Amino acid sequence: MKKLTIIVATIMLLAMSNSCSDEFLTKVPLGSTSENVFYTAKGIDALLTGTYAIVRGSSLWEVSWGASIQNWTYGSAASDDAYKGSEITDQVPVNDIEKWAVPTNNGYPADKWRLTIGMGVDRANRTLKVIKKTEDAKTITAEQAKKFRAEVYFLRALFNFEARLVFGDYIPILLEDTEDPLLVPNKNPEGAVLTHIINDLKFAWENLPEKHAQVGRATRYAAKALAARAYLQDLKYAEAKPLLDDIINSGKFSLMDKFIQNFEIATNNNRESIFEIQANVNDVNESLNAEMGIGLNWPHGSDIGMCCGFHQPSQNLVNAYKVDANGLPLFDTFNNTDLKNDAGINSGATFVPAEDLLDPRLDFTVSRRGIPYKDWGINRGSDWIRKVSEGGPYLPVAKPFFKKSERFTLSTTTGWQTGINANNYRYLRYTHILLWRAEVAAFEGDLPRALALVNQIRDRADNEVVMGKVKIYELPASVYPWGKEGDVDFTKPAANYKIGLYTAFANKKDAMRAVQWEQRLEFATEGMRFFDLRRWDNLPADVKGKDMATILNEFAAADLRIRAFMTGANFSATVDKYQPIPQGQIDLQPGVIEQRPEYK
Repeated sequence: MKKLTIIVATIMLLAMSNSCSDEFLTKVPLGSTSENVFYTAKGIDALLTGTYAIVRGSSLWEVSWGASIQNWTYGSAASDDAYKGSEITDQVPVNDIEKWAVPTNNGYPADKWRLTIGMGVDRANRTLKVIKKTEDAKTITAEQAKKFRAEVYFLRALFNFEARLVFGDYIPILLEDTEDPLLVPNKNPEGAVLTHIINDLKFAWENLPEKHAQVGRATRYAAKALAARAYLQDLKYAEAKPLLDDIINSGKFSLMDKFIQNFEIATNNNRESIFEIQANVNDVNESLNAEMGIGLNWPHGSDIGMCCGFHQPSQNLVNAYKVDANGLPLFDTFNNTDLKNDAGINSGATFVPAEDLLDPRLDFTVSRRGIPYKDWGINRGSDWIRKVSEGGPYLPVAKPFFKKSERFTLSTTTGWQTGINANNYRYLRYTHILLWRAEVAAFEGDLPRALALVNQIRDRADNEVVMGKVKIYELPASVYPWGKEGDVDFTKPAANYKIGLYTAFANKKDAMRAVQWEQRLEFATEGMRFFDLRRWDNLPADVKGKDMATILNEFAAADLRIRAFMTGANFSATVDKYQPIPQGQIDLQPGVIEQRPEYK
């Protein structure tokens, strides 16, 4: 399923109404396609393709930023991993998310609700209805119907899981036989939403194949991996453990040779991938088959000149990659002093990069001054940043970006968001499975297993480093891209990289700290950090580290020198762990949809 075509998605938008809109619930849209044209195996497959197309948030262009499957706002900018970036006057609703002060009428959570519940779950349920009618008419066999249902149930679970990440258990449980979605409340018995998600995924893993001929379609392992992550959100380690073991023991997946291969277009759909969100460009106008939700998050500087400089890595994250003489993390002291940066220094002025020992994953995750940026040239610092004083000195996160050699072939040639590209989003990959299984082992006190799994990831991280030692310290526009011959020594590492393996963990708490740190470094800027901090906040005392509120408030206070607008920002563990239910949705369904109690 490499091409989830927008043509199909458009047909689907016309054919199937949107449960978020009372207008669509009361009359058939003009120009709509009759549902009965889909009562064949081919028609159902088209509906299924349209349901997949909803996942990445591009099927309705204007909702994509707040609805991004990569959760760069709710999972990354709301955490200590990243800043909103750009400047304070652009995309103002994200300022609220960054400051943990989101009003109920903020448009970004409204977009997430609209996409996951109003479009995604609704699309899945309507597809399930067509499957039943087609099976009843004996146009497809019971076995065909079961396979179709398994994929749709996976997708419905994915939409509900994404909604639960953001809104918690205050989401309506909508089924294919729900008579009127407008009458379904969003206040549920404890555990009901998770049970619903797991039930869908259980049906999926019991009936999906191990592999599809078309890449991008859900498999039984994708269903098990998503179920494991859903369990981990509630720290249900005993339930997640057998699912993770099944994936590991299947022998179907293995780590790629290099960390960076999980973030390159050339290695999309690789052996580490369990479920990828597929991306195509230049097949339809504005490349809507790519991930529009991160369309603002590209370099804004003069040499590259895209849009719009959002999602910049935090200084706290950069500091987390510092290591000791053994190549191990500086758990307690990493943030005592900042890794040297060029904030306030013009590109043409002298700046000598830091010589600290660093985890090599840093410069694949963060682009900083004086370090080669993929094949684009030497990062020239402030000239490449939209507004250093409000977004910090680092380029928008590097993982989703493409190479200069791929521009206009694997990046879009239309529209104004010219950073849109064909880099898939690895939503579930084998690295997740190994580190989640290490977390289970740490919790259970299986210290040797936790040690082996963490070291497996760290050992791979040392297989490749950014090459190219930059020997010049003034970087005016004239040096772009690589300066004069000899200014960069490509036979030497770009920085002083070192990564070591752990020799032992003294106890469960030490093991859990190492696992959590590894998840941060490995998955940095991938929209997971806030959600991880939230679930770890519920760990028992014998394995728990700092409280989430302490981590985030210390982060905010330390960063006032970069983000003065964060003055007065305070994260409250009783108020700010979830986004508010969109007020517009409450207004559409008065007396049915309730606000989360902390926002009333």
